[in-house]
Amino acid sequence: MSLIPQALAEGTLGIPQPSGMQITDIGKLISSVISLAFILAGVLTFAFLVWGGIDWLTSGGDKTKTESARNRITAALVGLAIVAASYAIMRLISYFFGVNVLDAGTQLPKPY
Repeated sequence: MSLIPQALAEGTLGIPQPSGMQITDIGKLISSVISLAFILAGVLTFAFLVWGGIDWLTSGGDKTKTESARNRITAALVGLAIVAASYAIMRLISYFFGVNVLDAGTQLPKPY
């Protein structure tokens, strides 16, 4: 005699797709969001480097403005190092576990 009722042992269980939801592949969505985050981080790093450089050039020798510009440039470079390290970790995860988070494509998902 089985402890599991026969009705639950047969068939498959699933969750139906909501009526208004058109995104069917959550893996592509996550991959696209991560790729977009890396692109955005690169653009923001470049913007902060340029902003720090302009502040440095326009500081006129003022110690506080020069220090502020130097801190902004340092923060941008540290952020770039963190983004590069996270990309390397994602590639290591992809290599060792076979989870291709970054290789699902460069197209953004369409909500329709």
